[in-house]
Amino acid sequence: MIEIASFFNYATITFCIALSSLGVAIGSSFSSIATIRAIHIQPSARNEILKTSVIGMALIETSAIIGLVISIMLLMNKDISVVNKFYWGLSNLGIAFSIAISGFTIGLASSYPVQYACLAIARQPFFNNKILNLMLLTLSFIQTAVIFGFIIALLINSQAIYANSLTDSLRHIASGLSIGIGCIGPAIGLAYFAKSACSGIGINTKAYNKILTFTFISEALIETPIVFALIISLILITNQNSNLLVCLAMLFAAICVGISNIMPGISSGKTAASACDEIAKSPEIYSLVTRTSMLAQGLIDSFAIYGFLIALMLIFFVK
Repeated sequence: MIEIASFFNYATITFCIALSSLGVAIGSSFSSIATIRAIHIQPSARNEILKTSVIGMALIETSAIIGLVISIMLLMNKDISVVNKFYWGLSNLGIAFSIAISGFTIGLASSYPVQYACLAIARQPFFNNKILNLMLLTLSFIQTAVIFGFIIALLINSQAIYANSLTDSLRHIASGLSIGIGCIGPAIGLAYFAKSACSGIGINTKAYNKILTFTFISEALIETPIVFALIISLILITNQNSNLLVCLAMLFAAICVGISNIMPGISSGKTAASACDEIAKSPEIYSLVTRTSMLAQGLIDSFAIYGFLIALMLIFFVK
C-alpha cells in the first residue's frame, strides 16, 4: 500500500510540473515567434516590442511557477504522518487534475495576448503603452483559472493527510477534476477574445476606449463558467459525506460541470472576439454590437448553467 501511495504522489508531482511547464514552453515559443515577426515588420519599435514580450512571457510563466511550488510542497510532504498512506496518495490525484490541466491550458492560452500585442505594437508603435495595458488586462483574466486551481490544490493538500477512506479520496479527486476540466473552455475562449482585442487596437487606435470597456464586460461573461466550476470544487471538498454512492455522484457532478463548461466557454469567447473585430472596424456601432454580443453570450452561458444545476442536484439529491 505504501508503494502504491508513493506512486500516486510521485505521479502527481510529475504531472503538475511537466504539463504546466509544457504548456508554458509552447506558449512562450509562440510568443517569441510573434516577437521576432513584429520586430521584422517594425524594426524601429524593437525596444517597445521587446518590453511587451518580456513582461508578457514573465506572466505566462505563472503556470509553471505554480506547478513548481505544488511539486516542491508534495515532495516535502512525503515523510509527514498521515492517517492512511494509500488514501493520502490517491487524494493527491485531485491536485494533479487541478494543477496539471489548468497549468497546461493557461500556459498555452496566455500566449495569445502576448503574440498579438507585439504585432499590434509593430503596427502602432506610438500606442505601445495602451496596447501593453490591454495585454496585461486580458492576461489577468486568463490567469484567474490557474489561481483557482492553485487554491483548490492547497485545500486538497491540507485535507489529504486526514483521508482514511475511498470516499474521502473520491471527493478530493472530484474537486480537482471540476476546476481542472472546467477551466479548459473558458481559457480558450478568453484567448480568442484577447487575440481580437489586441489586434483591434493595432487596426484602429481610435477604438481603444470602446474596446477596453468591452473587454471588461465580455471577459467577465466568458469567465463565468470557471466560477461555476470553482463553486462545485469548493462544495465537493467541504462535503464530508461518507456514503460511497453519494461520493460517486460527486465525481460525476465534477465531470458534468467540467465538460458543460468547454463549449460555452469557447463559443462565448468566439462571439465576443467577432464583436470586438467589428468594433475595431466601426466604433460607431459599438452600442449595437455590444448589446448583441452580451445577449448572445448570455444565451451561450445558459448551457453552462444547466451543467452547474445538474451537478448541484447530483451532489445534494443523491442519497
